[in-house]
Amino acid sequence: MDEFTAKHAEKMQGVISGFDRLVFRGTLRVIRYAEGMKAYLIGKGIWVGDFAQHVQVVSERLKESWLAEARKLGRKIVYLASSQIDKEALARRLAAEQKITDGPLCVLTCVEPCRSFEVYRNRETKKLDLVSRLRKCLFLYHYWIHPLFGFMNARLQTWFPFPVQICLNGREWLAQQMEAAGLK
Repeated sequence: MDEFTAKHAEKMQGVISGFDRLVFRGTLRVIRYAEGMKAYLIGKGIWVGDFAQHVQVVSERLKESWLAEARKLGRKIVYLASSQIDKEALARRLAAEQKITDGPLCVLTCVEPCRSFEVYRNRETKKLDLVSRLRKCLFLYHYWIHPLFGFMNARLQTWFPFPVQICLNGREWLAQQMEAAGLK
């Protein structure tokens, strides 16, 4: 990059640099592993055999809280039959169709592979055990246009341990800053 800017310096008015995407990932570390999840269940007084029922209740509460604002604002909530669908393109299209220029745009939901827990019958100990496994669960993708960061999204796994990912688009963030500074 330095070689290019040095070669063409007389033709340039300035250089813009920044990141393409910035992704923040969060997880409840205590329950990310089977031992932590077992400790959580013991602390709640829940038998391992009732794990699925407990998780279903918590998952439903989580989904409802994430969807509440979209419903309140009349934003679209769309289930995607395939995880291969370009979610960002769909969110942008929905925003354009509904003429939304700021705030929440939509929530897209999709079943995708995830790392979670399952109850397993241990043949050696003859007891039920909780193990971390690759499985499938519902993910929620919340898209919005933020006044400072621009177009962004958050992705939430709706099954324990509920990891979340927030994605900022660097070009969008830069565009917001340039617009605020009156630059074209």
